[in-house]
Amino acid sequence: MHGASRGFSLIELVIVVVILGIIGAIAIPRMSRGAEGAAESSLVSDLANLRRAIEMYQAEHDGNYPSGTDIAAQLTQYSNAAGATNATRDTTHIYGPYLRDIPALKVGSKRGLNAIGTASGETVAWLYDPATGAIRADLPAEETDAAGKPFRDY
Repeated sequence: MHGASRGFSLIELVIVVVILGIIGAIAIPRMSRGAEGAAESSLVSDLANLRRAIEMYQAEHDGNYPSGTDIAAQLTQYSNAAGATNATRDTTHIYGPYLRDIPALKVGSKRGLNAIGTASGETVAWLYDPATGAIRADLPAEETDAAGKPFRDY
């Protein structure tokens, strides 16, 4: 066996390349769906934290929800019984803070924004109703998760 070659044949190399292509075609879409699912889970978690903070504020302030104009400060700073805020705790500002900071929206066209507003707007990420304490993502109905549910309905 003097002339035997020890390399791979062209057919063997083509088969390996085809197999790698099939594996890549299967794996890449699954990984991208994982990132979308993580963002959706993060939205659910952020909304739960915001809603919990609003409920804790309400419980400590005689049933009153944070105001529509001062909600970010009222959730992230110390407050007194009337809802006035202060960056540091003192003898009258004894409640809170309920959050370290307002989370940024992680999905949709307003990704990265964290402002809370009572009316929809270009820079508003979270839409808040001070009468009911309800909060949701300020995104259009067309922006949905993988199952077709609008993010604003979470």
